[in-house]
Amino acid sequence: MTERRGSPRRKVLKGARIAYAREGILCTVRNLSETGAGLDVPNALSLPPSFMLVIERDGFTRRCHPVWCNDRRVGVAFD
Repeated sequence: MTERRGSPRRKVLKGARIAYAREGILCTVRNLSETGAGLDVPNALSLPPSFMLVIERDGFTRRCHPVWCNDRRVGVAFD
């Protein structure tokens, strides 16, 4: 399989929150790079077109949008 990401991702396992419109969904960050992340979520198909990814423990907040998804996984790109 050909790697199409703009920058390599490193494996991580961090609790995070998807924040949008005064709502929040808990998720797990599985991999992370300068340009995006892979997330485990309860229902990836119900995500909005744009949201904030917040990893409070690291003081990390990025606006992002989904690039691909299936039932419980989503790949996001940072805006």
